[in-house]
Amino acid sequence: MKLQHILMAVTALAAAGLSQAQPADPLQVRSWAAACAACHGTQGHAQPGMIALAGTPQEVIVQKMLDFKAGRLPAATVMHQLAKGYSDEQITAIAGYFAAQKK
Repeated sequence: MKLQHILMAVTALAAAGLSQAQPADPLQVRSWAAACAACHGTQGHAQPGMIALAGTPQEVIVQKMLDFKAGRLPAATVMHQLAKGYSDEQITAIAGYFAAQKK
């Protein structure tokens, strides 16, 4: 009986540790952000005619990505499909990366 209580406590602690979000590895975030380079330019410095992401506030990018992901924006680009491939946490990390880049 005592062993069962110990096992339950260990399991609960392990689950609590797993449920806390771990900060994303900076190299991983850069690799996610690199997928944006084809359209938005290296490090978010876009070519004329495309939206530059560098220096855009994180919350603006997050909201746009979540709107694309939820289908709240017109499907005029591939963004609605691309956004669905990222978790909300990944979107936040990518947005933070671009927000930190100089315009």
